[in-house]
Amino acid sequence: MARPRRLLFVSNGYGEDSVGAEIVKRLPAGLQAEAYPTLGPGKAYDGICPVVGPRAHLASEGSRVARGTVTRDIATGGLGTLLPGLAFLRQARAAYDHVVVIGDFIGVAGCWLAGMRGITYLDVYKTGYGRPYARIEAWIIGKTCRRVFNRSQKLADTLVARGIDAVAAGNVMMDTITTGDFAAGLRRSRLRAVTLLPGSRAETAANFAVQAAALRKIAEDERPDIFLALAGGVGLEPLAQAAGLTVDGDRLVGDLLIHTARGAMRNMVEASDLVLSQAGTATIQSLGLGVPAITFTRRSDRMKRFLEENRLFGGARLLSSDDPAELAALLRRLLNDPAELQRLGEIGRARIGGPGVIDAIIAALSAP
Repeated sequence: MARPRRLLFVSNGYGEDSVGAEIVKRLPAGLQAEAYPTLGPGKAYDGICPVVGPRAHLASEGSRVARGTVTRDIATGGLGTLLPGLAFLRQARAAYDHVVVIGDFIGVAGCWLAGMRGITYLDVYKTGYGRPYARIEAWIIGKTCRRVFNRSQKLADTLVARGIDAVAAGNVMMDTITTGDFAAGLRRSRLRAVTLLPGSRAETAANFAVQAAALRKIAEDERPDIFLALAGGVGLEPLAQAAGLTVDGDRLVGDLLIHTARGAMRNMVEASDLVLSQAGTATIQSLGLGVPAITFTRRSDRMKRFLEENRLFGGARLLSSDDPAELAALLRRLLNDPAELQRLGEIGRARIGGPGVIDAIIAALSAP
């Protein structure tokens, strides 16, 4: 009997980890996967496949939303995380039959520096609406990758013009939305509902506190049903404490009632009219499901990044400051305008793209 083909999935953040974990869950017999989540603990892979390689813990946790994160990462020893990671990748060259990189260009650059060639690259972030591939990025991709899966035909075409095997067959984020045993619809009791996506990094509890404060500013008789989608590794108790609530089973109770679940984001978002989201991947997935989003920004954030993202989102994600009163006013306005919610939902669904690419990815990974 032939031995299984060994695959290594390299991902660099919770959103990318969750995409990798969903792909691994669907791999056919004969493919054996291990995961190297380069940032953080890789909780998304728990119970799905072994996690290998050194863990890097950056002060920014990989987020580039706030100003000065690169400088802060370097000042707190971020460069020291690079050499162990490259050393692991060099050792891994002979240990795996194929390598899959999920995320932004940094994972491909790491493989190139480590001497890995013929990898599969899932570029889940470049959209074709922002900055195209720089010349050096395209050159390294061509030297390192066997196949690239892009989110837009425009990006794939730029690589194909350089002789790189690139395709745009859909948005893999839409194939990998977590779905669980959570009957969100049965918990509905009000006219409208919102899902809270506070994120997965160090600011998660603070983000949730702002979201809760905004909901408190909506009169109780106008308040929507509230769902909270927990990212892997995010504890419920710290969120409750930050928002002045109490954990009661799978609910947060107090002056707000919030239904919570982990691994059931699709269940919640599809039962909602709107999301309040500070997440990355989860925001994109919500828009792709046809549910508009509101994201608040802080004065320390790089507004250029948010505005570039909104070029893709086409208005389906609205921006607010972190003032709970402003956030509440925007939330109320949208919840009271079902026609606008529908219009924005249709824009988001069209801009993000649909599912279906996962089958092409698995077929490519199954080929020798």
